[in-house]
Amino acid sequence: MVAALLAGQMTFAAPKIQQVEPLSWWTNMSTPLTLLFHGEDLQDAQVSVQQVIKGKTVRGACLGLVPTAQHNAESPNYLFVDMAVNQPGTYRITLKKGNKKATVDYVINERREGSRERQSFTSADVVYLIMSDRFVDGDPSNNSTADTREKADKSNVNGRFGGDIQGIINSFDHIAKLGCTAIWPTPMLGDDEAAWSYHGYACSDYYHIDPRYGSNALYADMVQQAHTKGLKILMDMVPNHCGAAHWWMSDLPYQDWINQFPQFTNTNNCFTANYDINASEYDRQLSNRGWFDTPMPDMNLENPDLLKYFQQWAIWWIEFADLDGLRVDTYPYIEKIPGSEWLKAIRNEYPDINIVGECWTRPAPAVAYWQSGVKNFDGFDSNLPTVMDFPTEEAIRQALENDGNYWGGGLTRVYDALTLDYMYADVNRLFTFLGNHDMARITDVVKDKDPRRVKLAYVLLATMRGIPQVLYGDEYAMTSKGEDPNSHSYLRAPLPQGAEVTDEMKVMYDFQSRLFQWRKHEPVLHTGRTMHFLARNNTYAFFRYNDQEAVFVFANAAEEPRIIPTETYKEILSKYKAIGMNPLTGERVDLNRKDLQVPALGTLVVKLLKR
Repeated sequence: MVAALLAGQMTFAAPKIQQVEPLSWWTNMSTPLTLLFHGEDLQDAQVSVQQVIKGKTVRGACLGLVPTAQHNAESPNYLFVDMAVNQPGTYRITLKKGNKKATVDYVINERREGSRERQSFTSADVVYLIMSDRFVDGDPSNNSTADTREKADKSNVNGRFGGDIQGIINSFDHIAKLGCTAIWPTPMLGDDEAAWSYHGYACSDYYHIDPRYGSNALYADMVQQAHTKGLKILMDMVPNHCGAAHWWMSDLPYQDWINQFPQFTNTNNCFTANYDINASEYDRQLSNRGWFDTPMPDMNLENPDLLKYFQQWAIWWIEFADLDGLRVDTYPYIEKIPGSEWLKAIRNEYPDINIVGECWTRPAPAVAYWQSGVKNFDGFDSNLPTVMDFPTEEAIRQALENDGNYWGGGLTRVYDALTLDYMYADVNRLFTFLGNHDMARITDVVKDKDPRRVKLAYVLLATMRGIPQVLYGDEYAMTSKGEDPNSHSYLRAPLPQGAEVTDEMKVMYDFQSRLFQWRKHEPVLHTGRTMHFLARNNTYAFFRYNDQEAVFVFANAAEEPRIIPTETYKEILSKYKAIGMNPLTGERVDLNRKDLQVPALGTLVVKLLKR
């Protein structure tokens, strides 16, 4: 070996390039570009770049894409290369070792005008949540593909059903007519587990849409078509864990690329350990480093190359598909400081983008800790603008699951939930909902599956502070198809189509459509303040108001009619004209009346103008 080196005859294996990520990049980005090369025998390769014009490389120095630094991983099959991006074009990148080399063409695009300043979803929107595989099968030809392991089988409730991108596109009019203005599909990236892959939360490829949903090009086309319908698209991202079928699991760049244990170790789901002054380091580490599930290796964002990879990944999808926002799965499971740095990089590239994180915990202080702008005792800021409002979701569901005739029961729970609004940095950036794809549907929860209770819940959702989210199918008051309403596979049934839509379903859809279409044009519901009034008779009254107008809401969850005690509301009602309009019926309402009554399990909504 020494003699060969001295003689300059050292031989190298030919490098092979299998993956280059990100797949492409753009000019005028704030985020520096670092390319991940994966293949065979890539460490210490010499990197050079030539521009490609009309299929031929151009001799001489390449100024459009310039390697500035490189470093190896622990595996010899990776190379990380920093690139200076100066102008758009196609570039041939060569990795050379001795007299052996491998090449790949790489595209730098010109960034679209106004991309950095893109606007996002706000409290003026209503978000429609879709379980991607279960929603609508718009293209049966891609239900099973040769390059994915699990095939579609609609007879297997735990298997793939065939919902896809085309099914979402075909449903745009249904969603827009409902009054929803943004769509959150569950993850559509590759998930190639042998079974249970339909949920999409075990990613096997961060840069490609799963072929059973469509393609990258079709996904980007979906976003553009949505925009023409006045709809926004959020991408569901999962930086906490990947899938066991991800290509890098057979050849990790670093041993600390994922969090590893001598044997399988679950997370303890102990979010409080992130801020509990009494928490042990054992609990804190297990919360962030334990695996979410056996097929979901836990990613270690404290590895700087992985953190950079995830920052670029999120930015690439926003730029490539022209996305309107992100939803982040299992946010508090991520290592806390790197998670904040991940979001900071995204928001640095897109200052106005909104990102909602799943912080599935209660009570309100535990959720508020994760919202950016909160003055936390430890100085931590998550850089997460919007958090999911699990405390209010729980309060509404518990208020309506029985008759509520006990101290602290019924709609008193909702009042109590909102008394903690002071904990949040911005209550209009709370993501409010009645249910999602991980919990029993609202109709299964309310007492007797009574549609009056479901309508009452939706009036609260549409008129309270925050960004409302509707789970697909709940516009039809869908129920679970299984004995256990909490069973994920059963509650995630396909959206009814055609003759499956009953008259009762149409009534619920029309009610929610009137409600959400009206909400679109009421700025006071988007940004107004709240004043609410406590009652112990299973009613709840509140005003959403500003200096020009107000919306008054009275909800009666009792099983008998209630008289509205309008005298109680004099301190705010005196500022507005007492005669207003019910926007859901078009009827005039006189709040001076002493006998104004709301029926059992009913609501009254009144739009009021300034005196």
